[in-house]
Amino acid sequence: MNTLSYKTPSANRETVEKQWHLVDAEGQTLGRMATQVARILRGKHKPDFTPHVDCGDHVIVINAEKIQLTGKKWDQKEYIRHTGYPGGQRMKTAVQVMAKKPIFMVEKAIKGMLPKNKLGSKIYGNLHVYQGSEHPHEAQQPKVLNFNTK
Repeated sequence: MNTLSYKTPSANRETVEKQWHLVDAEGQTLGRMATQVARILRGKHKPDFTPHVDCGDHVIVINAEKIQLTGKKWDQKEYIRHTGYPGGQRMKTAVQVMAKKPIFMVEKAIKGMLPKNKLGSKIYGNLHVYQGSEHPHEAQQPKVLNFNTK
């Protein structure tokens, strides 16, 4: 019996095949879309997923300004930051954030679903979010993903 055939293959930087995916955020719910994108960025959809390796794909998100929130989240959801000075906590609602930086909401939602370490920072570099329907990655020939249909 050959015992080498029973070893579980582990992906590494050289064996990972990265693909490009295109996601249209128009009409999508923010959190539901973000979970699917984070899953693809992490590589969990691949059979050779390895937790300590960046084996995920590149994801391009277009039409970030047309994302949807459910319920009263447009008025009640707050994005909090701190200036670093005493009493420097600042809050903005989702409406205010969308008016100033439309891609921020999508980036923050996806980044919050990635690991909080060096690997998470590297994986976050594979995310490309754009406000309109144009993007500079046509040469990579991204595959269009539609999360509404299984």
